[in-house]
Amino acid sequence: MPFAWYAGWTQQESGNIDMHDQTIEHQPSCEDELNTGLLTVTQAQERILDGVSPVTGSERLPVREALGRVLAQEIVSPIDVPSHTNSAMDGYAVRAADMPETGVREFPVPGTSWAGRPWLEPIEPGQAVQIMTGGMMPEGADTVVMQEQVERDGDTVRIGSGHRAGQNVRAAGEDLATGQPVFSAGRQLTAADIGVLASLGLAEVSVYRCLRVAFFSTGDELRGVGEPLGPGEIYDSNRYTLHGMLSRLGVELLDLGVVRDRREALRQVFSDAATIADVVITSGGVSVGEEDHVRIAIEQLGSISMWRLRIKPGKPLVLGRVEGTPIIGLPGNPVSAFVTGLLFVRPFLLKMQGLSDVLPASYPVTAGFEWTRPGIRREFLRAQVRNENGEAIAEIYPHQGSGVLSSTCWADGLVVIPEETTVARGDRVQFMPFGELL
Repeated sequence: MPFAWYAGWTQQESGNIDMHDQTIEHQPSCEDELNTGLLTVTQAQERILDGVSPVTGSERLPVREALGRVLAQEIVSPIDVPSHTNSAMDGYAVRAADMPETGVREFPVPGTSWAGRPWLEPIEPGQAVQIMTGGMMPEGADTVVMQEQVERDGDTVRIGSGHRAGQNVRAAGEDLATGQPVFSAGRQLTAADIGVLASLGLAEVSVYRCLRVAFFSTGDELRGVGEPLGPGEIYDSNRYTLHGMLSRLGVELLDLGVVRDRREALRQVFSDAATIADVVITSGGVSVGEEDHVRIAIEQLGSISMWRLRIKPGKPLVLGRVEGTPIIGLPGNPVSAFVTGLLFVRPFLLKMQGLSDVLPASYPVTAGFEWTRPGIRREFLRAQVRNENGEAIAEIYPHQGSGVLSSTCWADGLVVIPEETTVARGDRVQFMPFGELL
């Protein structure tokens, strides 16, 4: 009886089975709540990340092409930003010592300091140089009075009291000073980072090379989009979900299609993929059914270190290696593959890219629902968050089955229900927004 693993029974002489001694060892599946010998989500994340070896190869890229990539070098400012002391306003540059303490004073205006066309003569005592936003401060000037707060009359300007020395002036190096560390290696570059790099005058940066990620689905029942469906067949959605998820991580994708439930076919694709990819991701075939061959194929070629998790949706998940290449086998149910992909694959790949802060972020919201079915597994419920009088209220999708993929489109993120926990309406719960994950 493959995979049934009956134990402890005796065959009597009469040919009858002693039912009192018969026991069944439960095997892991997505829905079995009786098996308690499972890793927690936290333990699984720690173990999967402990085995990560970040890539070491790097390449030089133009700054504009480096968005989303991970720095392979420390960035130190080669210049002062801004490079010169300048005005934060359109107005008049003066010496603070010349400003009236009371009443109004008239200042002659010898010229104008424009952005990019500075007034190069030192300011004389009692003078006011007109200055534009970004214009370099004239030598000797230390204060700018906004043009809305003066009266201009030809070549003179009248300035009153009540101004503060140094106002409306941006000092050289106020943003970044020469030699100041700006970014550490291992930072994933954002749009704001790209702007800062440009402000330093850097045309290129060194980033870690793209990960090569091979992925495929398994199952005799799967068909590609556009193909006609036969009896018992379904379209392969997991590969498309994975493609979208992985694309957002800036990796090089190697789509290996659908592999049929044949052990030899799986061994071949794992062997081939291990030679061309940094990591291989699969969906389906990781449980203990007679046609679930992924786990066994990996064991025959390499090793497996983990595959049973205390999580819902999910649980069967393979982490192994073939010829040194990491293999992550996700469950076949669409929502299970989606959730475990976010919780395990995404952090794994981010750490392989050289990042350190890789686990999903969450924040507390108020439950607009009840959850009265405590289980031994940590549950991740598809949820929407609405604003009600300034308070974030989470509502959950009414059908939380692991095959209801459309619920992930309805949801804004995942509400986390810890093990052995119930939730009453109004309780505080943790929420993981998809905006942080996708």
